[in-house]
Amino acid sequence: MNSTVRPRGAISTSHHLATEAGAAALEAGGTAVDAALAAAATLCVVYPNNVALGGDLVALVRSPEGEVRFLNATGTAPAAQTLEALREKHGERLPLRGVDTVTVPGGVCGWNALHGYGARLSWETHFEAAIRHAERGFPNSRSVAAALVEDRDSLSQDPGARAVFYPGGEPLAVGAPLVQPALAATMRRLADRGSAEFYEGETADRWIAGLRRLGSKIGRRDAVDYSAYWGEPLEGAFAGLRVLTGPPNTSGFMLLRALNAVAAGIEDPLGAGAGELARAFHESNSVRAAALADPAFGGASGERLVAMETPRHPIRGAARASGDTVGLSAVSSDGWAVSLINSVYWGFGAHILEPDTGIVFQNRGTSFSLDPGSPNAFAPGKRPRHTLMPVLILRGDELAWVPATMGGPAQPQIHAQLLLRSLDGAAPHEATHAPRWIVDEAAGDGPVAVTIEEDVPEAARAAIADAGFELAIVPACTEDLGHSNLIRVTAEGYDAASDPRSDGSAIVVADPG
Repeated sequence: MNSTVRPRGAISTSHHLATEAGAAALEAGGTAVDAALAAAATLCVVYPNNVALGGDLVALVRSPEGEVRFLNATGTAPAAQTLEALREKHGERLPLRGVDTVTVPGGVCGWNALHGYGARLSWETHFEAAIRHAERGFPNSRSVAAALVEDRDSLSQDPGARAVFYPGGEPLAVGAPLVQPALAATMRRLADRGSAEFYEGETADRWIAGLRRLGSKIGRRDAVDYSAYWGEPLEGAFAGLRVLTGPPNTSGFMLLRALNAVAAGIEDPLGAGAGELARAFHESNSVRAAALADPAFGGASGERLVAMETPRHPIRGAARASGDTVGLSAVSSDGWAVSLINSVYWGFGAHILEPDTGIVFQNRGTSFSLDPGSPNAFAPGKRPRHTLMPVLILRGDELAWVPATMGGPAQPQIHAQLLLRSLDGAAPHEATHAPRWIVDEAAGDGPVAVTIEEDVPEAARAAIADAGFELAIVPACTEDLGHSNLIRVTAEGYDAASDPRSDGSAIVVADPG
């Protein structure tokens, strides 16, 4: 959607029902923070392959005073688990799914931090649309339906997931009503009792007990002790702009590395220079695989990761996630702006839906290394390295763009392409709808693949192939290449768009006054 009306605000998300919930919050007099919270709660109902109450959150928030703060609500490993026990059970690598990949969910705590910082509406207001859709049901989306088919062999083995998503043994089809009564009841308790209900109340008792029956080491003390925290964003400069993103344990440093490479002399980075940009992305992937870790456990700073030399012998990266994340963008005319990423990591996370609460749990723990020498080695209370990364783009102190995207390890690459296209004059609709490509993480000693949509121009294709990458051609607008959302600030107001690869929409809310 494009619009230049005098606005109250704008919201862009990966599911149209979530966008509508965010727009309703703006219409009710809420800030961009209110809009983001209403949309995020709704997404946990309508997009469970990508996000759930059992997942994590990061955000960048700009206040009316111009201050930008970073919120880290990524979850921690259970205190009772050990690296030695995991190595004995799983060998050299953690599994991609299962109860040992579940970390303490940070998202609800993150919502509480956001609400206390910049919301104008009441806490319970944020849950109204989410509860309604969970109780009454809604037409299942294209993305969820496709994920149910793709993940059927594993996800349908979980009793809770089977009851909700595979009625009669078949995956819920596009347009079929998705009703989640247990999740609705959980959402209602959270609305009534606050975020502490998730970590200390009846809801906590239920989900912790459910996970422990499956062998989880997460205990009540892990939940009670969990806290999100505010910090300083990681900042870089590019083309006269301030580029703000998340510091470690997030992957924001990779965007700054790519932009530095372009600034150092890559001509036409999305055309004839795409091979050089692909090399920059590959080098960033290598640094992440070797060095990104929780700074509280000795991990490198964002500035160090931006400047770090590329490892001579890249280690194997993570397998590409399916599903992953939702990113949403929100802005309000009172000066608030939010780039928020909420996640369950792989499609439907750990493939565990706790039936008493209706909560799907993330598999973020699979990102830990079981190599004792790795900076990202598992440790109790540690946060794993994260793909999530919010972004805000400013001209001086003035907001210019509010982007957000999913895409797993490719999020920095998608952000780079959005910004480069925007600087070339593309409107948000054009930037989000443009053909896209991503450099996959190294899988072994062979050539690294680049997943590239079939409508990427031939000049870029040839340049990437000439740079030594193997091309994996996929159809145009393939969901695996991320769901992006983008708001541009204009002299007249806002211009907003949502990615055609998602089920999303963008709404600019007019000021009735």
